[in-house]
Amino acid sequence: MSRFRESYSQRPSTTTFIHAGHLLDAKKGEWQTEMTLIIEGNKIQSVQKGYKTPTGQINLIDLKDQWVMPGFTDMHVHMETEYNPHAYVQKYVDDPADVAYDSVKYAEITLLSGFTTVRDLGGSGINISLRDAINKGKVPGPRIFTAGKSIASTGGHADPTNGSNQKLMGDPGPRQGVINSPEEGREAVRHRYKNGADCIKITATGGVLSVAKNGSNPQFTIEEIRSITQTAADYGFHVAAHAHGDEGMRRAVEGGVKTIEHGTYMSEETMDLMIEKNCYLVPTITAGKEVALKAEEEGFYPEVVVPKAREVGPQIQGTFARAYKRGVPIVFGTDAGVFAHGKNAKEFGYMVEAGMKPMEALQSATITPAIILNMENEIGQLQPGFYADVVAVTENPEKNIAILEQIDFVMKDGVVFKN
Repeated sequence: MSRFRESYSQRPSTTTFIHAGHLLDAKKGEWQTEMTLIIEGNKIQSVQKGYKTPTGQINLIDLKDQWVMPGFTDMHVHMETEYNPHAYVQKYVDDPADVAYDSVKYAEITLLSGFTTVRDLGGSGINISLRDAINKGKVPGPRIFTAGKSIASTGGHADPTNGSNQKLMGDPGPRQGVINSPEEGREAVRHRYKNGADCIKITATGGVLSVAKNGSNPQFTIEEIRSITQTAADYGFHVAAHAHGDEGMRRAVEGGVKTIEHGTYMSEETMDLMIEKNCYLVPTITAGKEVALKAEEEGFYPEVVVPKAREVGPQIQGTFARAYKRGVPIVFGTDAGVFAHGKNAKEFGYMVEAGMKPMEALQSATITPAIILNMENEIGQLQPGFYADVVAVTENPEKNIAILEQIDFVMKDGVVFKN
């Protein structure tokens, strides 16, 4: 960590040249050969053909034998947590400081895995402080866009008191992220704004890992969803909707959400509606596979969770395949935190296995997230004026997509974190 603080606080004032043997033009979906990236501070100054020779006080990074790409974006992570057999007890045992220390570890692991930007879709609010600490250079980690606390209905997937005894359960409201009317939905969005969130996350249906029986029933009315999305728009937020069941998913799309997370039991009608509304599917195939595996480990999940994990987990990849083939907009997202942080890149392999072209998978984690985050002129491409977020591997990912699980080089904001 001390090396990080030194390198980050003393950001190089000199120019950095990167000689890239193969450079990805993410927008065109093409590889350029023998290119030079010229970086000033935390931004790319120019991209030039050929290996340009630096002069003076200039850093030179030789990636001539590498495939060089923009840093990846994972649009569904939970930076505060990582599921384990004790996770359901830890929320009653761990102090906020314990969660914060863990989140710092998970953030660094994520960055070193090649993900220079993430969208955090729900925690205790410590995710907001983590974002700020990273932005100030206090700790290493990806650029974070966070929803802060998720919004649920009473007993819904993100009700923070699910699984508690009657004494601890209480009656949480909009401030805690629990709403039961359009009016409370508006209030909850305003609390997220007050607390410093960047976007809004709702749980439109039941979920797999919540201590509640149903994993897919609709949990908001269309009026409640519309009140949330309309208020979110007033504050410059987009809305992500966790959804497994089709009815809750359809209401979320009709109600104006920008992304559907998981989409497990999505019908063709809902797929067509997503195409019409330009609503993106965030597949989280890795999470589906991981929870199905963990459900077979005795005691890993509470008994009420196990049948949901066994049923829902194996469905997600097949739904993704059908949605992709039908033309539903896709953006990369894994649900890291449900499984171990740092394994995010496994999602690329599962997407390709289900029929997506490798280049499209790369674009789903670069240029597409940038559009949703309103950062299309700042991240997701290696172009002049963009942040110097650069990753590299030793093989062509189009020929071996699994190589993305072995990132050799990571630069974020012009600072090298892995080489």
